[in-house]
Parts: sequence; structure tokens; C-alpha cells
Amino acid sequence: MKKIILLLALFISLASISFAQDDGGHYEGDGNYYGEAPTVQNENESISFGKSIRSLIQSTSIGSSILKPTEEEILDKQEAQVQQIENAYKTKLKDIQVTTAPIWQNIIMILVGLLLVWLAIAKGFEPLLLIPIGMGGILANVPIANIGAAPVIVSINDLVVTITQGGFLGQIYALGIETGLFPLFIFMGVGAMTDFGPLIANPKTALLGAAAQFGIFFTVFGAIFMSKYLPIISFTLKEAAAIGIIGGADGPTAIFLASKLAPQLLGAIAVAAYSYMALVPIIQPPIMRLLTSKEERMITMKQLRPVTKREKVIFPLTVILLVSFLLPDAAPLIGALMFGNLVRECGVAERLSKTLQNEFINIVTILLGLAVGSKLAADKFLRFETLGIIVLGLIAFSIGTAAGLILAKIMNLFLKEKINPLIGAAGVSAVPMAARVANKVGLEANPQNFLLMHAMGPNVSGVIGSAVAAGVLLAILG
Repeated sequence: MKKIILLLALFISLASISFAQDDGGHYEGDGNYYGEAPTVQNENESISFGKSIRSLIQSTSIGSSILKPTEEEILDKQEAQVQQIENAYKTKLKDIQVTTAPIWQNIIMILVGLLLVWLAIAKGFEPLLLIPIGMGGILANVPIANIGAAPVIVSINDLVVTITQGGFLGQIYALGIETGLFPLFIFMGVGAMTDFGPLIANPKTALLGAAAQFGIFFTVFGAIFMSKYLPIISFTLKEAAAIGIIGGADGPTAIFLASKLAPQLLGAIAVAAYSYMALVPIIQPPIMRLLTSKEERMITMKQLRPVTKREKVIFPLTVILLVSFLLPDAAPLIGALMFGNLVRECGVAERLSKTLQNEFINIVTILLGLAVGSKLAADKFLRFETLGIIVLGLIAFSIGTAAGLILAKIMNLFLKEKINPLIGAAGVSAVPMAARVANKVGLEANPQNFLLMHAMGPNVSGVIGSAVAAGVLLAILG
């Protein structure tokens, strides 16, 4: 009951700040109030199913040579690139112009930062990430200091000119988030810390990891639906895709995709993604008990076969080649993940493996958390869209959990050796927390039912699945 009350308190606090700007006013850099705030209009962008499939095929190595882009597609791509440059320029210009927010908004966001720090310290919710994110949010909202302001560098007559250096958090953000480096670095460390043995020993559990990604695509349509029928919320197609990736419960992937498709929503998306990852022990058990019977939760699974070193070395190399060949847009994330895993499993690079698992990922985690926290500035976070992201993120996560459970139940209709449906819930890529929750719920039904290693199969496949889903969305919309 205490956990449920805590969860409700978190949602209520985040919802309240989203509705804080009830008069639509905004403040410019001179501190004056300028009436109704400019709303983010939904772009007149649409994409047909056929066009989506064509874009996806063209993003593959074979498809690019078979389906060569038409002249119209080339022009559309060039126009999109020009529009992207213009949007980036406008964003930079806004960073220069909008330097202050009402003090009461800064106070609200500082309280949000303190709430994240409290959840991390007092409740143990993802402390390695929520502490730096919370502190980044606090620092970004210190009035006048502009600690989270981004550096602005432009080219004038072929001469590179630095207009403003920005704050130190803004510089970290530009270095690691805008470039997409930090999520890739995190994936290297995650790969070095991950044992793909359970997945190799029981490959059919990869289907459960794939099923859990259903929440991502369902939420994309949910964001579009919300934008259409709720006048106070407006998401573009790219923003909807960036929000949907929260359903994968994979923070680095969410940050990577949001930085590419919807950088203006990065702060809210990152906080929602990591908050739901931290709340896995609260969100998932009720869904597990609702969709499974006690008899299903009591199903025991036989011990997994031993996996050889050769298999563990071949696996990352095979995955890299397949993804690079079939879906190049997912290659950065998958490549970084599998590189870290290869360093772990090869057995001849112990120093590199230990560095990736410890010093490297710890340093990047600190910088990543602070950079994400810098986007919790009041003028970027206090919007109705923030509440939409929080609601859609919860829906995405819940549907992903349910999809894994349901597919496991369907598979049992055809398998001689039944699998415990609980391991399907571990298909979301919150490693290893989702697997631990599946094991805990299984032990409640049967004290001799140890599901941890079995749940790790879909759990690690979910990491791969979320990266592939991000690649698909980038291929279609990027």
C-alpha cells in the first residue's frame, strides 16, 4: 500500500507541474511577461503504410540498391534536412533569447529535482541515475546563473564564431547528448556487464523480448490520437515516436531516439523512462497477477543448458553483422552493445572489460544524468505535453509488460515443455530489475520456482529489441 501511495504521489506531483501554466503566458529574456505562450503546432506530416515499408526497405543494405530513391524522394529528403537545420537554428536562437523564467516556476522544478533525489536516496529507485538527473534539474533552475544554457556557435562568412559559451551543464549536453555519444557509451558498458548465455541457451525466449516492444508502436498511435482529440496537447509524428520508445524501458535508447527525433522533449522523455524503470517492482506485479493464473505462475522450468565460450563469442559478432546488413539505423546502438559484450566474452581483454564495467560506465552515467537533468529547465518542462508524455509512458510500459505475458501464454499452447508466462514480463529491457521481479512473483506462487536465469533470456533480448525498434522508427521518420 505504501508503494502504491508513493507512486500516486509521484504522478500527482508531475501532473500538477504540467498544469502549472494555466494562463498560457510566457516570459522572454528581459523578464517581462508577454501574454499567451506560443504553442507547438502539430506539423502537417503524415506517412502512409506503403511509404513506411518503402522507407524501411530502402534503409537496408539490399533494399537501397533495389529500391533506389525517386527524384521526389530525394527532394523531400533535402527539404527535410533544410527544415532540420532551420529548426536547430531557431532552437539555438531561443536558447539565447529565453534566459529567465518566473521564479515560482524555477522553485517548482527545483522541488521536482529534490523529489527525484529523495526517491533515489530514501527509496532506492535507480539512484545511479536519478541522483545526477535530479541534481542537474536543480542546477538548471538556479535563477540567472544559466547553468543549463547551451553553447551557441555559428558560422558567419565561413568564420566560426562562438556567440555564447553556455553553462557547464549545457556544454556537457552538447558534447554527449546532441552528438548521441553518451547513450552509445552507456551501451558499451551495458554490453560488458551483460551475459547473453540464457538467451543463447533458450533462443525462443527472444520472441518474448520482441513482443514486449509492442508497447512502443501502440504508444506512437496513442500519442497521435491524443494530439488529435486533446486541443491542449500537440505532438508531431516524430515526437510521438520518441515518446513511444519509453515502452521499451530502456533509458539510453529513449535518450538516443529523442535526441534524434524530438530533442525539445528529451528531459520529459528521459525522466519518464528512468522513473518507470525504477518503478518496475511497483508497476509490473499487478499486471502479472491480473493476466496469469496461480497455476501458470507455479510452472517450473528445467535448468538451462551450459553455453560454451565459443557460442558467447560468436553471438555478438553474428548480431552485429545481421543488424548492420538488415537495419543499419540500429547499428550504432547494437554495435556499441555487442562491442562491449565481445570485450567481456573474448577472455583476452580483461582490463578493457573491467574498465567498461566500472570506471567508464560510471563516468558516463554521471555526465549523462547531469546532461538530461539540464533539460528540466522550467521553460522546457512546465507544459501540458509533459503530462501527456508521463501518461503515454505508463501506457507503453504496461502494454509492453502485458504483451510479453500474453505471448508466453500463446506459446504454451504449442510447446511441449511449458514456459512460465511470468518471464514474458521481463521482455521489457529494464535489466536486470524486470527479471528479478518475475523471479520474485514466481517464488510467491511456488517457493521452489527459481525463474531468474530463465527471465534473463527475454530481458536481454528486450535490450536488443528496443534498439531495433528505435532503428525502425529512425529508418521511417529520421
